Amino acid sequence: MLDNYRRLFGVPHVLSLLAWSLAARFYLPGQMIAVTFLVVEWTGSYSYAGLVAGAFTLGMALVGPLRGRMADRGASDRLVLVCGVVFSVGLTAMALMPGSLWWAAVPLALATGAFGSPANQVVRGLWPRLTRGPERQAIYAAEATTQELLFVFSPIATAAVVAWAGPREAMLVLAALALAGSVGFCLALRRAGVTGPAPAEEAPEEAGRPRRSLVRIPALALLFVMAFLTVGGVIGMDLTIVAWANELNAPEYVMVLASVWALGSLVGGAVAGTFPGRPRLSRRALAAAAGLVLLVPFAPPILYLTTPLWALPVLFLSGLTLAPLLAAVMGHIGDLAPSNRRSEAFGWMASAFGAGGALASPMVGAMIDGFGIAGGMAGAAMMLLVSAGTSLFVPLPAEPDDRVTRPAEPGAPTDGPAPAGPTGTTGSPRPRPER
Repeated sequence: MLDNYRRLFGVPHVLSLLAWSLAARFYLPGQMIAVTFLVVEWTGSYSYAGLVAGAFTLGMALVGPLRGRMADRGASDRLVLVCGVVFSVGLTAMALMPGSLWWAAVPLALATGAFGSPANQVVRGLWPRLTRGPERQAIYAAEATTQELLFVFSPIATAAVVAWAGPREAMLVLAALALAGSVGFCLALRRAGVTGPAPAEEAPEEAGRPRRSLVRIPALALLFVMAFLTVGGVIGMDLTIVAWANELNAPEYVMVLASVWALGSLVGGAVAGTFPGRPRLSRRALAAAAGLVLLVPFAPPILYLTTPLWALPVLFLSGLTLAPLLAAVMGHIGDLAPSNRRSEAFGWMASAFGAGGALASPMVGAMIDGFGIAGGMAGAAMMLLVSAGTSLFVPLPAEPDDRVTRPAEPGAPTDGPAPAGPTGTTGSPRPRPER
């Protein structure tokens, strides 16, 4: 079962790039917690807290494709470094801002979010250059799975700083971590020798066609819509967890609730990455939607538990479906996007993520204000249900041909370890069934 992972991490630089890209994104799950507590401390409104949190993600959404095109053309290391420096300065400015200027939080968050780390789209655009065949599916599963480590430890660290020192101090800690992660990822890209432009793999007749926007490719457009809705549901659930803990005047509950939910996703993604064959998108999307729907009856005002810790088993079960769904979406985008525009494709995905968070944060915040914690969960579940419906119309990518050899890049390996067994036309493995 672990053969996919063993082959994958035998590819040079994969482990280093994955680890530092995660470090550059460590601040992201905790940012929602720190911003929510800070803005609620200023204004007492979850709706406004959601608006500020949404402005961060909207800022990232507005520049996602642009930064993807910049990464595809080269100098991705400088892009990561500049964004890390500016973002850290913006986060520090918000942390030091007096509460009387709460109205300035939205424009500041929007400007700061535009410089959020591009590590996710940069590294996802690199995986097809470094892996192929089974390793390519495994790396997207591994990334979606290990990313859940961020959602386990980042909320714990952030909520701990909020509880012991305050939300301003938590924002300053996140700013420092964002800067350190960006510097480390920049150096990892240089060591791997993958800061140059992506090589084109299309056939000559495809290369001569006019360049068109990736959102005009129907399959990719549907996947971007799915990304928009899926992350909107996840961000909405994150905000609901923070609100649940804050209503009980017990911020330490955030550490437990968010971490157990993320731990379920970690386990689900790790198991999903061991399966052979391409994932079935609609099945995973429906399972993720059902997981959030299952949570609604366990939250107030529908059910007042003596402690929200009684909901931990249901949270864990709900989380099992998240990383497998995100891995399937990323794998489909990596297979369907043109080879020399993959960072741009993942830039559009980052924009969809940001737009989904920007919509979900104020919407779910308003539902929490109006209908309680269960209302916020229902709003998040609704987005995942629509995502599951969209998945039914996404066409399947063609099976990747493991016999195709990519152009070599100086300083960067393009192939994984040689596959065992016969190769060539007669020895090529049969396409594996979907799961």
